[in-house]
Amino acid sequence: MICITVTESDGEYISVESNGHAGYAEEGQDIICAAVSALIVNTVNSVETLTEDLIISEAGDGYVYFSFPNGYSESTALLVKSLLLGLESIRRDYGAQYLEIAFKEV
Repeated sequence: MICITVTESDGEYISVESNGHAGYAEEGQDIICAAVSALIVNTVNSVETLTEDLIISEAGDGYVYFSFPNGYSESTALLVKSLLLGLESIRRDYGAQYLEIAFKEV
């Protein structure tokens, strides 16, 4: 299962962490892993390319983390909301057994 944790503080995004593999299909054939990865990588790349906001990111096998140490603009907020919309659509269409999305308030 892919576990997404969105950390927020007072309604503001602090970080997003994705950990694990969906287990929907064999490695290299898993469309859920591919879709989640594409959405997250595109979000990170879009923030870096289309905004002036600082984003810190880390990635490894089955793991991606990004955060906004200096806050962010409305454009970045929209990009993160778009990411979450896409992730929620995947979870709805394929099932919660493959993708979990949790929100953590700090």
